[in-house]
Amino acid sequence: MACGLQNYEDGDVPAAELEFQTKWNRFSDWLHCICVVTFDLELGQAMESVYPPGVKLSDQEKCNICYLAFPDSNSGCMGDTQFHVKLRSRTGLTRQQLLYNEDSVPTLRADSTHYWGFVYFRQVKDPSLPRGYFQKSIILLTRLPFINLFYKVIQLIAPKHFEEGERSLEAACHDINRWPVLDAGQNVLLPVLGAVFQSYIPNQQTGKITRSDIAKQVHSPNVPHILASIQDVNVFDVLSSVISHLHLLWELVLTAEPIVVMASSPTECSALVQALTYLIQPLPYSAEYRPYFTIHDSEFKEFTRKQYKPPCVILGVTNPFFTKTLQHWPHTIKLGDASSIKSKLRKVGNIKLLDTAPGVYTQYKTFLEKDKSIIKKLHNGIRTDRPSEVQTAMVKRHLLELTQSFMIPLERYMASLMPLQKNISPYRSPPVPNPFNPEDFFATLLQSGPQLTSGIKGDWNGLYRAFFKTPNFSAWFHERHRNLTNKLHALQLEALAGSDLKKWSVGKKEVEIVDMVLKLREVLKSNPPVPDNTRTLLARRLDDLNCVLPEDMKSILNVGT
Repeated sequence: MACGLQNYEDGDVPAAELEFQTKWNRFSDWLHCICVVTFDLELGQAMESVYPPGVKLSDQEKCNICYLAFPDSNSGCMGDTQFHVKLRSRTGLTRQQLLYNEDSVPTLRADSTHYWGFVYFRQVKDPSLPRGYFQKSIILLTRLPFINLFYKVIQLIAPKHFEEGERSLEAACHDINRWPVLDAGQNVLLPVLGAVFQSYIPNQQTGKITRSDIAKQVHSPNVPHILASIQDVNVFDVLSSVISHLHLLWELVLTAEPIVVMASSPTECSALVQALTYLIQPLPYSAEYRPYFTIHDSEFKEFTRKQYKPPCVILGVTNPFFTKTLQHWPHTIKLGDASSIKSKLRKVGNIKLLDTAPGVYTQYKTFLEKDKSIIKKLHNGIRTDRPSEVQTAMVKRHLLELTQSFMIPLERYMASLMPLQKNISPYRSPPVPNPFNPEDFFATLLQSGPQLTSGIKGDWNGLYRAFFKTPNFSAWFHERHRNLTNKLHALQLEALAGSDLKKWSVGKKEVEIVDMVLKLREVLKSNPPVPDNTRTLLARRLDDLNCVLPEDMKSILNVGT
């Protein structure tokens, strides 16, 4: 197996990186690179080329990309196959990606720890080649989870490369390098290889929508404009064979239970894994997941070892080897024929059965009762050939209401942890949010629990307790806690900006006044989260204090700055 191209020598890295960043800065905000992986008789999967030239990938990343770029041999994928993958990265985000993340919808943020890979694999018979087959993959590597958009982009780029060679990839890279600034809350036109993708990237102000409904259609007689949503996925088609277990799957994802998805192709398993993570939107799924995972992956031992409890991961696999390797995992979804409408809920334990029979294998007992009415509507829709877009809308609306019913009491309780305004002093550090106490939270559920917005019965308290132990809760809590802390900081600065520091300084020791001067300087230097007029007032308060300081102290402080 060829692990890829040579790394730069250590002494050349800074200059090479600087040159690369200068030339490809806009490209790097949208994509990391485009890889071409081929099959070599002696080496196996081998990295043929990486675009643009000079892009940085570690040897481990190249190895993972090569193995993830091809379906398992047992999949028998002939013709063209598309799927997507995730792999770990130790490289940081670009400056623009960090700025984008500040205003982005949480589920669309650039991933600081993983690359997304969008794969287009072609396998066709070719008697002129030694193995009798042409096998090659093109992979778009990016930090952005723009699932729908990048599937469409690779669908355009890859066939062009197969027909025209490397010139087309070079042209695509130059086109992408002219894309607009990566920014949330914008309609974007993204030209590539003679077409223009048109989309809308939502921000926190435009709500939690991820559709392109508010994208402005642009018509051009010369250049085809392709309207592409950023992340919209038809979840019903993917979930149709397990739709009877919708509420079970929602609970498993919400509580970040270990799940393995077994399918016959990477297209099927990556689509289902992705659909599972969407079940709890707008709450981001914050545990690990791999839409397509192979036995060659560098995390194989970490995820499959049996001496510990399985990790909080959703794995999509196609290799039958995983049937035995992951038999200790508590939840398995085995996909069968696409035409099957229902799959059974089966008890874990019969490994021979798992080899053949599709279904959901688990011993998990749900905390909440199933809403039979929505399941009945969806099954009726299948029988009457209701359009899958309508079925998807029904699934999304139902699960959105369920997730919101679960999260609204938590949001309300979190807001109550904000200290009273009267406790905020302009002359002291801002107070910290009150601690999160599960028992205090449960006490609020009697009056304002999920029963106010959901008719589903069950052990909601038990579900909350399970949720509190998950990465999903940790990520949500830390973000809300950070937001509260920033709000308290902003309120304290606004109080300070409106205070009379000249009056405050009367009777204060010089060291206290100097300390306040230094604090104000530090605040103004750090770009505080307050409006411009508050910054202006803070600068005036600094001038007020400078006026009351003796000249010798002013000189010392000015020398210090």
